[in-house]
Amino acid sequence: MRMTLAVLVCLITIPAMASSQSGPTVDWPRVGNDPGNMRYSSLNQIHRGNVRRMKPAWTYHTGELRGRTGKTIECTPIVVDGVMYVTTGYLRAVALDAATGRERWQFDPLRDHPFEHQPASGGVNRGCAYWSDGRPGGARRILHGTSDGRLFSIDAATGRLDPAFARGGVLNLRERLGPKVARLGYGPTSAPAIWKDTVIVGLSCGEGPGIAAPGDILAFDVRTGARAWVFQTVPSPGAFGSETWRGESWKDRGGANAWGGLSVDVDCGMVFAGLGSAAFDFYGGDRPGANLFANCTVALDARTGQRLWHFQTLHHDLWDHDLPVYPNLVAVRRDGKKVDAVAQVTKTGYVFLFDRKTGKPLFDVEERPVPASDIPGEEASPTQPIPVKPPPFVAQSLDESNLTNIGEANRASALAQLRKIRSGPAFNPPSRQGTVVIPGFHGGANWSGASFDPTTGRLYVNANNVPNILTLIPSRESDRPTLGPYGHAGYVKFLDHEGYPAIRPPWGVLTAIDLNRGEIAWQVPLGEHPELSSRGIPRTGTETFGGSIVTAGGLVFIAGTKDERIHAFDKQTGELLWEHPLPAGGYATPATYQVDGRQFVVIAAGGAGKLQTRAGDAFVAFCLADE
Repeated sequence: MRMTLAVLVCLITIPAMASSQSGPTVDWPRVGNDPGNMRYSSLNQIHRGNVRRMKPAWTYHTGELRGRTGKTIECTPIVVDGVMYVTTGYLRAVALDAATGRERWQFDPLRDHPFEHQPASGGVNRGCAYWSDGRPGGARRILHGTSDGRLFSIDAATGRLDPAFARGGVLNLRERLGPKVARLGYGPTSAPAIWKDTVIVGLSCGEGPGIAAPGDILAFDVRTGARAWVFQTVPSPGAFGSETWRGESWKDRGGANAWGGLSVDVDCGMVFAGLGSAAFDFYGGDRPGANLFANCTVALDARTGQRLWHFQTLHHDLWDHDLPVYPNLVAVRRDGKKVDAVAQVTKTGYVFLFDRKTGKPLFDVEERPVPASDIPGEEASPTQPIPVKPPPFVAQSLDESNLTNIGEANRASALAQLRKIRSGPAFNPPSRQGTVVIPGFHGGANWSGASFDPTTGRLYVNANNVPNILTLIPSRESDRPTLGPYGHAGYVKFLDHEGYPAIRPPWGVLTAIDLNRGEIAWQVPLGEHPELSSRGIPRTGTETFGGSIVTAGGLVFIAGTKDERIHAFDKQTGELLWEHPLPAGGYATPATYQVDGRQFVVIAAGGAGKLQTRAGDAFVAFCLADE
């Protein structure tokens, strides 16, 4: 652990002040705080009136930049009984004193428990889960899933593996895979969910072209590692939904996976997931049909894994428009009555709102006609489901009317490209000419998801307004038996000659949505390109990775921007009240908690990742400085 001089000074002064404070310890025990992932905190010590006094309290450095390439940190810390548990860019689990940032223990699955398989999805990890048996002095475990295909059960007090769980504390998730896919990319990238004594895991897997490991949701006994149930996200013949896969197109089909995590209604015994697109992301001629349960919000029985209901938010996906994140379990007012609901944000820029028990949409959803495909063998869905309310929170088309306006040369370069490719509305199918994908591959909403304020009924979601250009390329004849007839030219952003998005700003937005009314309450740019501001261009927002939390103090906290800052917005108005530079981009979701009467806000600052900014290795905690 390494600390800067400024942070050491803060560690000397702030804890000394804290020692004279008294008050309860308030945890953040899950990545979404509550099991339903509202990401709301009742803490209000930090509020609209004093948030400008926030300063760094401590910084923990993982040390993983020394001698290695820096990797992004997407972890949301969890805090239980004054101890913080984090996961690092290289998949270590670390316990810290939440008041000071001092390390208590660390567990390194890659060094201490080498494995023959490499981590999937770049090895990202968005956090771990905590379980206890509820008895004073009883069992307390950290459940840590790694994207190489393993689940570890770690003693929360010591950092040692639990010998009673699976094989010496390690569950090999790949053991269920057939030999054809057993060596392919496979493993958790988001925190497991806990229901009673069951740990539930969503997985990342290949998205094609070619065969891939299955994206099934798995559940295990948290004490022993014994399998409890499996939900097949691509149904086998005869199972519900199998008719949406013609012929044998279900075989060896990857995707349709809960890579963004899971939500739990503990009292009702229900598990909820937003599932990804089916492989291959951009060509579906070999999977004709609607392709359940890809792109579905699903509700499962936590006891058995049986499907209770589902809703498909996009049919026969051709744009990599996964449901990239767990749905938020919320409560809304309808006709004067409280309704338990499920809010699913999407890469396509919509919020679908469902009755939690039945799955019935609480606002009408219309099947609207969309363009047909001209790719041989492709059968694009003739319609797509569009919520009547709330309205979309990002642009739904791109043409000359909303090309970039930040400068004449910028617009000219974008216009020259636009005239060579297909553009227009969302759901324009991929083509060999090149098609604008709007919203882009990164959303709309992405894995960062949304936060919800139960006192106001508002949902807060950060999103990207950055289009892509998708070009299909015929496969070589020799590759077609394994890779199919088409590949693609890469994940190409539609940018102007200076490298800025070719669409009119804002490019990153933070939106407050009133779920009671189905209306947008406010929307503001999120992030800044300082070099553009110096040219007199109003704040444009930046592409954003990493989500928000909301507090009773009237604040929305969020980092996630390319300008490497963390921000606090007034949750009522959207006014930016405070921002602070980070040692690297904070491409993660923060957490807030209280120890010894002092409230903290903590964020991972790992940089790197998809925004390709400088790498970092820090977790930074903020609190109120003395006046």
